[in-house]
Amino acid sequence: MSLVDNNATALTVAKFGGTSVADFTAMSRSAAIVKQNPAARIVLISACSGVTNLLVELANGINDSARRQQLLTRLKEIHRNVISELKSPENVLTEVDSLLDSVSILAEQAATQPSIPLTDQLVSHGELLSTHLFSQILNEMGVNTIRFDIRNIMRTDSQFGKAIPQPEMIRQLAAAELQPLLENQVVVSQGFIGSDSKGNTTTLGRGGSDYSAALVAEATDASTLEIWTDVPGMYSTDPRITSAAKPIKEISFSEASEMANFGAKILHPSTLVPAIRQQIPVFIGSSKAPEQGGTWIRESVSEAPLFRALALRCNQTMVTLTSLNMFHAYGFLAEVFRILAEHKVSVDLITTSEVSVSLTLDQTDTGGGAPTLPEKAVKELNRLCRVEVEQGLCLVALIGNQMSSTKGSAKQIFGTLEDYNLRMICYGASPHNLCFLVKEQDAKSVVKTLHKKILE
Repeated sequence: MSLVDNNATALTVAKFGGTSVADFTAMSRSAAIVKQNPAARIVLISACSGVTNLLVELANGINDSARRQQLLTRLKEIHRNVISELKSPENVLTEVDSLLDSVSILAEQAATQPSIPLTDQLVSHGELLSTHLFSQILNEMGVNTIRFDIRNIMRTDSQFGKAIPQPEMIRQLAAAELQPLLENQVVVSQGFIGSDSKGNTTTLGRGGSDYSAALVAEATDASTLEIWTDVPGMYSTDPRITSAAKPIKEISFSEASEMANFGAKILHPSTLVPAIRQQIPVFIGSSKAPEQGGTWIRESVSEAPLFRALALRCNQTMVTLTSLNMFHAYGFLAEVFRILAEHKVSVDLITTSEVSVSLTLDQTDTGGGAPTLPEKAVKELNRLCRVEVEQGLCLVALIGNQMSSTKGSAKQIFGTLEDYNLRMICYGASPHNLCFLVKEQDAKSVVKTLHKKILE
């Protein structure tokens, strides 16, 4: 069933994640979704599930040739398994084998001299491979399909590993190279990858596939952006924490942005920025069960409840800076932030008192662990104040509407959590969230308790 009105001007950009293109069966399910929606004429897909991890390991440099060969064999198996189920495998076999040969050559280079630009070049092969397979499946289903290299339009700067897209340039290139292809065929292309002005391959970092889909939707003035994943939309909290989590049918851009920022894994924070700029409705659904529906994210929604959802983000680092010189002094915070900026430390949350300031560090890289304060930054800060760094914390965020201006809402929340020690409470800066830190061992229990009291 089509998610948008079937009219000539409607254009849907559909993005499918790694689990949605994991193998032949998953790809066929996703291709059927595209076929059923005549408006879905731009399709961006991720690498097959697990492929990016294999490519990253190769890019890190493996001197052990046996281990390197083991990973290359596994890559070949994943893609050959899909090819073996195609009606006309010869249409893609040469291109796929050529890309796998390229991976082998680059992996050998990485073994002796790994680098971030080389990593981007190597990792991009995951998406390049999967789009060959997906295009062929769509063609075999009777959908007129063309494969397109997204690097022709996804212009970024040269910050390899987390390149910053250039929306104006992307729009110009899309008008010249992508739009003319949409007349009577479906265009299948890659998420996550781009290229700089010199033609070097770049990647958009964490959440890059969703982000690139939103950028393409913005550049082509799409009427809808669909993000197909392995869960049917957003929930009132992570269903793995409590089985009482409820599906959210509709949510505003503001609320969804807060949820993404505070750890809802289904959506990366950057994704919504291009969609908000153009006010493009975003649909999130499960490619495994499209009939279950999903979540619509729109500029305005019919219901805006006081409490909408709970998000949890662990691996938090809290830094507390204490100095009596801060009392009634000018410029203390300015100096703190100058030092942090100099050492490229991104700050997430901040609270202050007369003599101290507490802040959490933003997780900007793909490492996955708790962010750390560089030793040189600690040394400089120590000249200014006493520095305490604490880890093993989780951030709990309650998302809703007009919470800071609604009488009694704080009592409902904090009264429910009187048995827990809450740290660094941030409330009032946004009408859409209230957040605080708790010890990691208490986090899931806090979310369950709060969910039961205010969302069930």
